[in-house]
Amino acid sequence: MTIGENEIISSREIDVPRELVFRAWTTPNLLAQWWGPNGFTSTFHECDVKPGGEWLFTMHGPNGVDYPNHNVFAQIVPIERVVIDHLSSHEFRVTGTFEDLGGRTKITFRQLFKTAEDFEQAKPICVEANEQVLDRLSKVLAEMVS
Repeated sequence: MTIGENEIISSREIDVPRELVFRAWTTPNLLAQWWGPNGFTSTFHECDVKPGGEWLFTMHGPNGVDYPNHNVFAQIVPIERVVIDHLSSHEFRVTGTFEDLGGRTKITFRQLFKTAEDFEQAKPICVEANEQVLDRLSKVLAEMVS
């Protein structure tokens, strides 16, 4: 975990090929299984996985609170990168990059906030939440290869 200027960067090495990692980031039913911190579930309303495509969903918190989310896929580079602009409340850009390590993959999850104020408000939650997201992604990927 690295904290940059208005940015949280998490990374993880996983024993699966990057093609599977890319699939988990771009297949709506897989994405729904891991996107969000522990205890959260999501209902997808629209998930148009293409540059400019909208991704609208409601994240359901373990406390019963619903969090509407509006995202746009900004960039998709097959097996290498997915870039998503989060346009609800705290605005930020998520960039997922997938580096081939000879059959293994290094995933880097970058969350860059539009403003310092949004970053400071979200940082106490997102630092741990992003690690949980990578834990959940790792579990889904392990199930994909077993």
